[in-house]
Amino acid sequence: MRPIPFSGFKDVAHRLFDGYAELLRMPHTARFAVGSVIACMPFPMVGMTITISVQHYYGNYTLAGALSAVQAIALAIMSPVLGKLVDKFGQRQVSIPTIIVWIVAATALVSCIAARVPAWILFVIVPFMAAIPPWGAMSRSRWTNLLRGDPVRTDRALSLSGVFDEAMWVIGNPLASTLAVISGVLAFSVTGMCVIVGALMFLTELSTEPPSQTELARKAGISRKEYRQREALKAARLRGKEEAAEEKAGLFKSGQSIWGPGLIAMCVTWFGLGAFQSAASISIISFATEQNMKQYTGFVFACFSFSSMVGAIFYGAKNWTIPLWKRFYFCLLVVNLGIGSFMFAHNIWTIMVIYLIIGVCQAPTWINGNQLMLHLVPPTRFTEGMAWTSAMNSIGGSAGSAIAGLFIDQMGSHGGFLVVTILALTSLALSFTGFKQIKQSTETPMLTAVEI
Repeated sequence: MRPIPFSGFKDVAHRLFDGYAELLRMPHTARFAVGSVIACMPFPMVGMTITISVQHYYGNYTLAGALSAVQAIALAIMSPVLGKLVDKFGQRQVSIPTIIVWIVAATALVSCIAARVPAWILFVIVPFMAAIPPWGAMSRSRWTNLLRGDPVRTDRALSLSGVFDEAMWVIGNPLASTLAVISGVLAFSVTGMCVIVGALMFLTELSTEPPSQTELARKAGISRKEYRQREALKAARLRGKEEAAEEKAGLFKSGQSIWGPGLIAMCVTWFGLGAFQSAASISIISFATEQNMKQYTGFVFACFSFSSMVGAIFYGAKNWTIPLWKRFYFCLLVVNLGIGSFMFAHNIWTIMVIYLIIGVCQAPTWINGNQLMLHLVPPTRFTEGMAWTSAMNSIGGSAGSAIAGLFIDQMGSHGGFLVVTILALTSLALSFTGFKQIKQSTETPMLTAVEI
């Protein structure tokens, strides 16, 4: 008898993974894709380590939330700056000095927390923890450069990046919570080693690095400012709107801006997403502490990331015919309402189950957002555009964690979850204020079609 179930499973696996395997079989792609994920370990581990370590040594969630907020605000300020510098001067030229600053700051911060120094010293050091190269944006920039003119494989590559990102969170969250409970020094040491190893893998892969604006302008025999003006004009003409082309060209001449209604709408949406998800994280840690289950918080977050990773795998394997804006808002709706329901949970396992259910829409939400960015900014400014959305997400996260920390200290974890619900509903409402712009942006060609 023919083994139908097994052959059916092989067929499903073939359709799911062959597209991803094809991308990773391209010369040198696996090295930078995996390296960027390893180097990104500060994102899942630093926030968790600061929260657990500060609460352990200082016994204060408000301080932990405030430090996380300061780090997030600094990250929000630095991300667009670093993204812009990367696009201008190149990935290696900007990343290497940035990494050195981060390692020095991490060493100083963990030493001061363990020594219980006055809180103001921590606030001085924490902003330097924002010296993190935009690894995710740089990796996606390499993919979009390699796959220029191939929208199907570009979408799949962005989904693959989402899969790798979620794998990082699956590993990073439980690892951080476990190591931080043992020793903050150990947690930061592991993070630092990941940064060094990942950076070496990524930055020593030279053949896939996209050319910087400086290189492209030099090759064209014009200044960087003139090159950016010319690129803006091409992008506007691609949309088939001559008036927009003239307006865009004038805009770039005066301020070299990439801002438009679509990018503003995306930044507002990402601000709200960061606010309620950050508030949820610190509230879950408080909730688990009240139940004497703090050591399991990382695994709860890992469930969300694991579910999100599964969602990214399936999402990227399918060639979607549903309009991008519909997919974006559906996934956003599921995530916001799901996390907003945490206040009704009676134990940490209920939260884990909710995370497993709604997590399948988390990565697709980010993937859709990345795909929207391809419609909104020229390709040689993609890193900068991605950095702005990440910055707004960090600002939202800082606001969410700070507000939740205050309510937790006054009302316990229930107060934190109340903040989460309010922020999730408000975030959803804010996202629809940009509905028109987001919908219209998907009706224009991807700007990766602009020749450079």
